[in-house]
Amino acid sequence: MDNLFKLSRNEFGQMCLLDGAGGLVRTVTPVRAFPISHPEESIALVDGEGHELVWLNSLAETSSENQQMIMEELSSREFMPILTRIDSVSTFATPSTWEVQTSRGQTSFVLRGEDDIRRINKTMFLVSDSHSVQYLIKDIQNLDKHTRRLLDRFL
Repeated sequence: MDNLFKLSRNEFGQMCLLDGAGGLVRTVTPVRAFPISHPEESIALVDGEGHELVWLNSLAETSSENQQMIMEELSSREFMPILTRIDSVSTFATPSTWEVQTSRGQTSFVLRGEDDIRRINKTMFLVSDSHSVQYLIKDIQNLDKHTRRLLDRFL
């Protein structure tokens, strides 16, 4: 457990890094190196100029209080809904409008082209809409048959 630093918030709600002696070092922002494939590994705390001040191979390397603060900060800055079902698509040619269910509720978006569906690994995909909002498909095998059939038309 790394006790060389502690995280706190200043009066403006910004995350601050304190050194082992409790002295304020500066405001920091957590940044994930691999936000999709390894979300709890390889996290840097960077200052306002982007300089790395702390590197964590894993969140487990720091206290539970620091872990909680890092995860809260990351979740407040990151927006990536998980696509759970495709209800319909307007056409199998692009651009097409998709009606979908996500971890954040029902929505629709425009898929500009097949290139906006990226394979991350064997079962994981990232779909970008016309406004550059990214939707994560965690495991294509866990999607219902209707959704997989629609998605296959674009892959």
